[in-house]
Amino acid sequence: MPTFTALTTLAGRAPAGALGEAMERLDPEPQGVAVIEVEDGTGTWEVGGYFTEAPDETDLAVLAMAFGAKPFIISELPETDWVAKVRRELVPVTAGRFFVYGGHDADKVPEGSVPLLIEAAMAFGTGHHATTQGCLRALDRLLNEGARPQSVADIGCGTAVLAMGAAKELEAEIYASDLDAVAVEVAEANLAVNGLAGRVTCLEAAGFDHPDLRAAAPFELVFANILKGPLLDLVGDMADSVKPGGWVILSGILNTQADEVSDAYTMRGFAPVSREEIGEWTTLVLQRRPESG
Repeated sequence: MPTFTALTTLAGRAPAGALGEAMERLDPEPQGVAVIEVEDGTGTWEVGGYFTEAPDETDLAVLAMAFGAKPFIISELPETDWVAKVRRELVPVTAGRFFVYGGHDADKVPEGSVPLLIEAAMAFGTGHHATTQGCLRALDRLLNEGARPQSVADIGCGTAVLAMGAAKELEAEIYASDLDAVAVEVAEANLAVNGLAGRVTCLEAAGFDHPDLRAAAPFELVFANILKGPLLDLVGDMADSVKPGGWVILSGILNTQADEVSDAYTMRGFAPVSREEIGEWTTLVLQRRPESG
């Protein structure tokens, strides 16, 4: 089955979101719409739709004009067995004690490691990205230093690989949330195949905006592997949702953005603990000061 993409860019979160909603009403209807901030500091957003039949170019041109976006670029993608492609390209990853792998590499799990199985068909948000590796390595260091948080939240969890790492090593109450309902389903499926069904509560939520998360807060450890913009938007909620002495592990941050994010959290009562660069991405660990309020 052919796949078509239609991509454009425009300025501002609100118009980008409105354009994404308008695209969902097109005929033919897109199979999915993505609205993503371009992390270059310019305030540019990318809006894209994915179609199984060619989209109407006139309709897209009208939408672009209506929302002040650049003309859509429409492309037809070649037919590809994406699961087979992912299996070929995703090699196992070691991140401290954690070993992230696909089922096709089950025979390669090292003795003594903490295995985290992510199937190829569920390969978005796996430990193969530098940001997720950085978060797992940060968790490994905290555990090596004797940290044993009893309450954990994985905000923007994707496949919940970070929540799974915590569940494998901690006797803790653990929550995983994502604003994408499909990601929540994938998270629950991954927990099941890793023998962790029932160990993590998975929720559809933007940030901490869910009654169960608010009731469970404050947490002793929070992961947020998202992007600079959402991390800055969440700093107030983080201050309210992390116990004094608790940690945050933040990623999805370009190296050039790390100081800005660290400074914002420092101003809200967090003390920098560590930072690690893997390629162009930085992972930050900060601890909420006991005296912060």
